[in-house]
Order: sequence, then C-alpha cells, then structure tokens
Amino acid sequence: MTGPSPITVAALYRFARFPDPAVLRQPLLDLCAANGVRGTLLLANEGINGTIAGPQAGIATVVAHIRTLPDCAELAPKYSHAETMPFHRLKVRLKREIVTMGEPDIDPLASVGTYVKPADWNALIDSPDTVVIDTRNAYEVKVGTFAGAIDPETASFSDFPAWARTHRAELEGKKIAMFCTGGIRCEKSTAFLKAEGLEEVYHLDGGILKYLEDVPEAESRWQGECFVFDERVAVGHGLAPGTHELCRGCRMPVSPEDRDSPLYEEGVACPACAETIDATKRASAAERHRQVKLAEARGEAHVGTGGGKK
Repeated sequence: MTGPSPITVAALYRFARFPDPAVLRQPLLDLCAANGVRGTLLLANEGINGTIAGPQAGIATVVAHIRTLPDCAELAPKYSHAETMPFHRLKVRLKREIVTMGEPDIDPLASVGTYVKPADWNALIDSPDTVVIDTRNAYEVKVGTFAGAIDPETASFSDFPAWARTHRAELEGKKIAMFCTGGIRCEKSTAFLKAEGLEEVYHLDGGILKYLEDVPEAESRWQGECFVFDERVAVGHGLAPGTHELCRGCRMPVSPEDRDSPLYEEGVACPACAETIDATKRASAAERHRQVKLAEARGEAHVGTGGGKK
C-alpha cells in the first residue's frame, strides 16, 4: 500500500452473505468518517462493493474492519494512489445488489467461473478458441479495452443478460473470457453464464486494474486507458493517471481529441452532449464552473467537482 502520493485509493468488493446489511452501515460510516476516508460503499445481502480514498492509515483501518465482516476475511482491495482526494463525499448505501444485474437467482458464492491471474491472462485471450467479452458499459469500453474483445455496447450492466441470451449461439463450445474494471461485474457475469448452461467460463482475477498494475506495458494486450469511477477519470499502465477528463454536462469521459473539438466547453459540455444542453443549463453550468475555478484559486475544493458516474 505504500506509495509516493499522499492519498491511497482502494477499489474493493466481496460477494458475501449479509443477513442484515443495515446493521453494518452505521459502524462502517462512522469508521470512515473518523479516519478521513471518503468515497462510496454499497452494502447488500450479497456483499460489499465500492471505492474509497484517504490517508494510508485510514484506509488500512477501514479495510481491516471490512475483513471482520461475514465472508470478508479474504477481501483483496486494488490499491492505487492520488495526489489529491478523488472524492468529495462519503456515502455508505444499502442496495438490493452490490452490482445491479437484475437476475435475483444468480449467486456468485454458489457457482462462478474460473479465476485467471493477470500473468496467465494473455495466454488465455490469445487462444483462437477463446471469446473475449468486455462486461463494462459502452462509454467505458470507448476509453480502452483488450485487443480483440467483444463490446456488448450495453448502457448498463443490467443489459448484459439480454445480450448474452441473444448471442448464446456464438458462445456455445467456446472458452469465454470476461473482464471488467475491478472484477465484480465479470465475476457475476460468469455466474450468470454458468447458470445459463455455459461451463467453460473464465474471468480476470482482480480485473483490469490488477492487470495494468502487474503486467509490464511491453507485454500488455491492453489498448488505451481504463475508466475509473472517481476524479482521476482514467488510469493507464502501472495505474498512472490517464489523459481523460470528466464532462460536467453528461458525466462521460472526455479524451484529448474530444477537448480539441469546437463543441467542447470546459465544465459545461462535450461533443457527446453539447447539442442536448439548452441555454439555461449551459449558463448554469458555466457559472458552476466559474465558482469551481474561484474555489481552486483559494485552495479549496468545490462540490461541483464531485466524483465519476458509477
């Protein structure tokens, strides 16, 4: 967990059995607040999911607490670092699912695909018998993905089951390798495909973040950057900060090429949303951006710079 930057970021999830997640919420909220930790944690009967950031000691304290929860002793967060706090708020929320698929009978604790370590991932996806599927949403895939991966072009994760059922014939008899940012969506996706009767299913252990951390860039099959759900927006190999920024109009990632477009206005709109924002919203966004810049000049954080879409 040690690093040169003052803020430690922990992306974490664990499928677990929480009979009453509501009783876990307040102690977790209080502990985060007491240790200077911000971000979002989701609690449901099926476990915990989220990304948090704070001082190294504070993150270590919160992670140690989570490991005392039922089925969470083997929680394995993905750590990275940031120069400034990437979240402006702390939220601990109760949800139906820690990642929303909308398939209530899917239980990753009962049956899940085969975990593949980052060091072994290239060999799997290089095989001509392997179908590689990106289980993230279309706007994330646009920022970067593995070479040759299928993009289901989903708007949300709950669209994945319908896509998989529609394309089942293309998946029959193949090795199916799936991946996502930190591992939670591809883990649930493999559980879904196994429930649908597809057996040879694999997923990237630790997700893209672990792959980018462990695999040397010269050996990598990753192309582009990886979208993350905080103010960093995207990271590259070695989890170095990426080149994307966040559009304050539509909350989508904005590439350097997008920022060169005449439709891009910092803090207001990007090429994806510029033509959908009316004059009133544009004026309001411009004023918000002005206030953000004034706050920055005073050395203060402004809530108008809140974290990424999730």
